[in-house]
Amino acid sequence: MRSAVALAALLSSLLSPAAPEPYDALYSDAVDAFHGGDYRRVVRLMEEALRGAAELRRARIRCRLACEDQHRFRGPASEPQLCDTVLRRAACLRGCLERSVGAQSLHKVSEEVAQDFQRRVPYNYLQMAYYQLKEVDKAASAAHTYFQANPEHVEQYKSTEGLEQLVDREARPHQRAFSEAVKMYDQGRYEEAAGLFEEALSEYYRADVECRVLCEGPQRFEEQDHVLYRHSLYELISDHFTQVLHCQHECVRDLATRPGRLSPMENFLPLHYDYLQFAYFQVNAVQEALACAHTYLLFHKAAEFMMENVAYYTDVLGHDGEPREEAERYLRRHKQESELLVLGSQNMGVDYAEGNYWSSSGGREDASRIPSGTDGWLEYVPISEKRNATAAAAPELREGGPLPYEQVMVALDSEALNGTQRVLLDHVISEDECTELKNMAHAVTMAGDGYRGKMSPHTPNERFEGATVLRTLQYGYEGRVPLRSARLFYDVSEKARRIVESYFMLNSTLHFSYTHLVCRTAIQGQQDHRNDLSHPIHADNCLLDPDANECWREAPAYTYRDYSALLYLNGDFEGGEFIFTEMDAKTVTAAVKPKCGRMVGFSSGGENPHGVRAVTSGQRCAVALWFTLDPLFRELERLQADEVMEALDGHQQREHGLHINPKDEL
Repeated sequence: MRSAVALAALLSSLLSPAAPEPYDALYSDAVDAFHGGDYRRVVRLMEEALRGAAELRRARIRCRLACEDQHRFRGPASEPQLCDTVLRRAACLRGCLERSVGAQSLHKVSEEVAQDFQRRVPYNYLQMAYYQLKEVDKAASAAHTYFQANPEHVEQYKSTEGLEQLVDREARPHQRAFSEAVKMYDQGRYEEAAGLFEEALSEYYRADVECRVLCEGPQRFEEQDHVLYRHSLYELISDHFTQVLHCQHECVRDLATRPGRLSPMENFLPLHYDYLQFAYFQVNAVQEALACAHTYLLFHKAAEFMMENVAYYTDVLGHDGEPREEAERYLRRHKQESELLVLGSQNMGVDYAEGNYWSSSGGREDASRIPSGTDGWLEYVPISEKRNATAAAAPELREGGPLPYEQVMVALDSEALNGTQRVLLDHVISEDECTELKNMAHAVTMAGDGYRGKMSPHTPNERFEGATVLRTLQYGYEGRVPLRSARLFYDVSEKARRIVESYFMLNSTLHFSYTHLVCRTAIQGQQDHRNDLSHPIHADNCLLDPDANECWREAPAYTYRDYSALLYLNGDFEGGEFIFTEMDAKTVTAAVKPKCGRMVGFSSGGENPHGVRAVTSGQRCAVALWFTLDPLFRELERLQADEVMEALDGHQQREHGLHINPKDEL
C-alpha cells in the first residue's frame, strides 16, 4: 500500500497541471503578439517578462539566503533536529517566495521557455520589435544583448552611425568589472585597475554565493544511463545532496564562462590575483602585492615566475606575507566538496573525475611575466581568435548503417528520395501496434496540444490534436487508457530513436528533443477548393527563407534539433502526403504516402525542407519525433516519463513479488 501511495505522489508531482506563472505567460503572449504584428504590445509584454524573470531569480536568492540564516544547522544534532531544521527552512522559503512574487509564480517553468531565456531569445524578439517601431537605439542594445549569447548571429547594428554605446543588458557584474580593469591595466592606469580588479573579485564571490544557492533544487547528472533503486531515506538524501554539490562545484565554470562561449575562460579566478599583484607593485603597495602573489600560488603551487615575485616582494618588505583569506576559504571548501562528491558519486554508482578548474594556460605573458590579454570579454570581441582556430570541423554526414531490428526494411534511401540525409523505412511497427496506438490517440490527444491550445495551428481546414508520452502514462496509470498502450507509445518512440541513430551512423548518443502523438482531421464542409497545406513547408532547426534560398539557424527556430522522424499509424485518409522540397519551398523533390508502420527519417536542417499536403478526408495519425545530439536540450517530459516508467516497473515488481522486467510480460 505504501509503495502505491509513493507512486501516486510521484505521478502527481510530475503530472499535475500548474497555474500559469507571470513571466512565462507574458512571454507566450508577447510571442503571439509578434506573430500578429502588434509590436508595441510585444515590447510591453516582453520587457515585463524579462523583469519578472529577473525578479523571480532575485527572490529565490534572497529568500534562500534569508531562510538559511534564520534556520541554521547548529553543531551535532539528532535526526529529529535535522528534520525540524529542513522542514522549517522549506516552509520559510515557500512563505518568503509567496510574499515576494506570489503563489502563482512558483510552478516549474517549461523547459522550452527556460531554454529561451537562457539563450536570451526574448531579446531577439525585442530587437525586431523595436526596429519596427523605429527605436533603433533600443533595437541595437537588444540585438547586442542577444548576440553575446549567440555569436553565430549577425550583429547588424554594430556599424550603425549615431548610436550610443552598445550595452549588454544581461552582463554579469564580475565580468564587466574585470573587462574594465584589464582596459585600465593595459593603459598603465594601475591604481584604477587595482580598484576595478578588487571590485571584480568582490562581485565574483557574490556571484558564487548566488550561483550556489540557486543549485538548491532538483538536479540531474547529464549522463546517467542506468536505473537507481533506493531502499532508504538516507540514500535519497545522499543522491540529492550529491547532485546539488555537483551543480555548486560547476559554479566555477559558470562564473568563468561568457555567454555564447563553448567553454570557460581558462585560469579566470587566479588571473585576478595575477593582475593585482603587479598593479599593486606599480603603485608601491608591496604588502598587497605580496598577498596577491601568495594567493596565486594557492592555485598554482609550481608557478616559478610567481615564486620569484614572492621572493622579490619579501626582500623589499623585509618580511613574508600570507595569502588572502577569501581565497583560502574558497579553496578549502572546494577541496572538501571534491572529496564529498567522490563519495556521493560512488554511492550513486556513477563515475566522477575532478575537473582541471585552474588551468594555468589562460591569458598571455608580457615582458614582466604578467598577463596582458583576456581571450575575450573586452567590448566588441564576438569570438576570440583562439576559438576560431580550434573550432571542431563539422561532423561527416553518413548513412546506410545497420538497422537494429530484423523486420524493418529500407524502402527508399537519400538518392531515391532526391536529397541528402533522408530515408524511408517500412515495417517499423505492426498493424496491431498501429491500431492500438491510434485507438489510444482518440482518448488522450487534446486539440491544439503543443501549439498553445490552437485547434488549427497550421490550417483552419483541419483539426490538430496531440499528446506527449508523459500524458499517456498518466492516463494509463489512472486507468483511462490501457497501461499497455501507454507503454507501447513509450517503447515505439525509443525504437524509432535507435533506428535513426543507427542508420545515420551517429558517433554520439541521439537524445529526444520532443515526442508527440498527433492526429490531423479534415473538417467537413471546408474541403472544397482547398489550395493550402496541412503543414506549410519549413525546416526543423532553422528559419526557411525561400526568397534568399537560405535557412537561417537562429531563434526562434529550434536550432538544437539535429534529426527528425515521422512514424505513420494509418493510410486510410485522402491527401496528407509528406513532401520534401527545394529551399524555394515550391519544387517538390519527393513525396511519401503514409501507411501503417512506415517511417521517414531525415536531418533537421535546411537541406531537408518539408511539409504535409492537405488532408481532405478522414484522419491522419503519426508519432512525430525530433532529436538532438546536445544533452543540454533533452526533452524534459521524456526524462520525467523515464522516472514514471522506473516507478511503474518497480511498483509492479513489488506487487507480484517477482524480479522480472514487466515489459517482458506484455
